[in-house]
Amino acid sequence: MINLQQIQKALAKANHLTPKQNQLQPSAVLVPIVERDTGLQLILTQRAEHLKHHPGQISFPGGRMDDSDKNLTHTALRETEEEIGIVADKVDVIGKLALQPTVSKFMIQPIVGIVDSDYEMVINPHEVDEAFEVPLDFLFNPLNQQKSYREYNGSKFPVYAMPYHGRNIWGATAQIIVNFSKLI
Repeated sequence: MINLQQIQKALAKANHLTPKQNQLQPSAVLVPIVERDTGLQLILTQRAEHLKHHPGQISFPGGRMDDSDKNLTHTALRETEEEIGIVADKVDVIGKLALQPTVSKFMIQPIVGIVDSDYEMVINPHEVDEAFEVPLDFLFNPLNQQKSYREYNGSKFPVYAMPYHGRNIWGATAQIIVNFSKLI
């Protein structure tokens, strides 16, 4: 079973790049981990079906950096509170994962945080249909990480998917999870 010490040790060794100004929009997501008696859980959201971009997809709470954000960690925490009501003082930020560019022209900075187990979730229906927890051991198991390839602008890219209880975790969210699992 994966534990918090393993995660903290791996994050301390991770190489980090600072996002540079480029054509990709700076954005951040919180990779929210909750410690339960049954093991570590990852909080994921299902984006609202009425959204213009990526409706209904499983994702981490997060979004585009606003001009008022101090940094990308602030972006991830602000977006988490806006989307699912978990306030920043319920999150202990412990590190960052590798930057994740997307075909939708975002450069995502995943911010790893430990969420107090007594957090209160308040779903914002304008952004999220639901939020749920998934065991980290399930997500980090390579047998649950289905890999395929998609073509985009003449190049083939790996695409991961992780079916879980009738939900399909895929795309940038799955790629961030796979990268995180390889780090551990």
